[in-house]
Amino acid sequence: MPQTPVRVVFTGDFSDRYTGGVKEFEIEATSLRDVIKRLDELYPGLGEQLEHETTVAIDGEIHEVSYYQPVPPGCEIFFIPKIEGG
Repeated sequence: MPQTPVRVVFTGDFSDRYTGGVKEFEIEATSLRDVIKRLDELYPGLGEQLEHETTVAIDGEIHEVSYYQPVPPGCEIFFIPKIEGG
């Protein structure tokens, strides 16, 4: 199955810490696993940070990080830093 570009956006200071300030990416992917893998290839170690430190919104709907979550063609994916409660 051919992969389709999706738009990936980081919010907060996450991009400053891990991507040198780059906040938006276009990634060829069919699943969330593909997205995380591609970002980890661009920024080694980023995949682990995404898994542990973020919540994912796909086209505005919040999802737990699930590797096999499909990503619709042309969708917008936000990685949102988790809020720590106390």
